[in-house]
Amino acid sequence: MKKALITGVSGQDGSYLAEYLLDLGYEVWGLVRREPETSRWLAATAHRIEFVYGDLRDEESLAVAFQKAWPDEVYNLAAQVFVPTSWECPAETFDINVGGFARLLRIVERQKPDTRVYQASTSEMFGNVEANCNEETPFNPMSPYGTSKMAAHRLAAVYRNRGIYVLGGILFNHESPRRGPEMVTRKITRAAARWVMGDRVKLKLGNLQSRRDWGFAGDYVKAMHAMLQPDTPNDYVIGTGISHSVEDFLQQVLTELRKICGSSDVPRSIEDWVEVDTQFLRTGEIHNLQADSSAARNDLGWQPSVDFAHLVKMMVEADLASLREVLGAKTAG
Repeated sequence: MKKALITGVSGQDGSYLAEYLLDLGYEVWGLVRREPETSRWLAATAHRIEFVYGDLRDEESLAVAFQKAWPDEVYNLAAQVFVPTSWECPAETFDINVGGFARLLRIVERQKPDTRVYQASTSEMFGNVEANCNEETPFNPMSPYGTSKMAAHRLAAVYRNRGIYVLGGILFNHESPRRGPEMVTRKITRAAARWVMGDRVKLKLGNLQSRRDWGFAGDYVKAMHAMLQPDTPNDYVIGTGISHSVEDFLQQVLTELRKICGSSDVPRSIEDWVEVDTQFLRTGEIHNLQADSSAARNDLGWQPSVDFAHLVKMMVEADLASLREVLGAKTAG
């Protein structure tokens, strides 16, 4: 039985990946900094996961966790991922995203150099690019977060040259009902649920014309696993190949709400529901990101199964159901 250690196991990607690997018959170990019960996404699988405590900023704790898990595969998903926070805390962002990965690679090289390592890289490394981005597209990050991820990605290549099986999965934006509430897609779908339930406070957002290649996180974790299976490690770009603006996302949310609730409970236009607030405009805005994942499709046979409309529908329904459950519990109480 293969063993996998997942850092960031309690997050969106970590929870989906843990479920997928368990279904494949893996023994799954999850690195956590606090009690795993704090993550609702692990509720259904926590009894099947071996948890170890550790922090990417603490090499000793990482070494102890690695020794306990003794993994065949490591998926480094833990990171400081929020771009605005990276401007406020650049040193901490680098310590976690670059320093943490460096500590992990050092441990792998010293303790078990045949372990295969997946590094969660990001499309934010590309910055503003006119064409679809592939593995050969030059990096030009526009934020401390993107720069930290670029540094970690380069570090993976350095250790690969030293004989460690390590690669970077350059994933474009991937969402789900498990996406963090601070991220724009969840901000929108949670606000939509509140609107349906009677809240008329307008949602404040930044640049509505910013475009991203949005896919489903459950699809993308399958690509992570597929990348670690070939004999030779290679970096891969993962995305749908189609970009949509924030305004497109909003319009699709309204479309889904009308299907669920009827027109009377839904804003007639985006302006009835959303207002642009300059405090949410990004420094170094990336205007458009779109993936060319031809290599992953050809080499790994990976294909996304959830399209944009289905993704939005999934998120809207989940947040509406969650809010109704909360309000129902308050009423019953």
